[in-house]
Amino acid sequence: MSDIVRLSIDGQDVEVPTGASVAAAIAHVGLHFRSSVSGAPRAPLCGMGVCFECRVRIDGVMHVRACMTVACEGMQVHCHD
Repeated sequence: MSDIVRLSIDGQDVEVPTGASVAAAIAHVGLHFRSSVSGAPRAPLCGMGVCFECRVRIDGVMHVRACMTVACEGMQVHCHD
């Protein structure tokens, strides 16, 4: 079993430790998660799936909570849809 997981975030290749959340992977590369209706950058508030501020599209599935999702090899994550 590898200690590193490779995934793509908005087209950028990212490597994170096995077991890291998608939210941690996004934070690792310094991207914000999405924008509000007014265009303000949004990011996780709670880190436990309650606030829904970390919603992203993962492998074509919309509104996945990044803080509650473990990063997996080959995942395609899109923050800005």
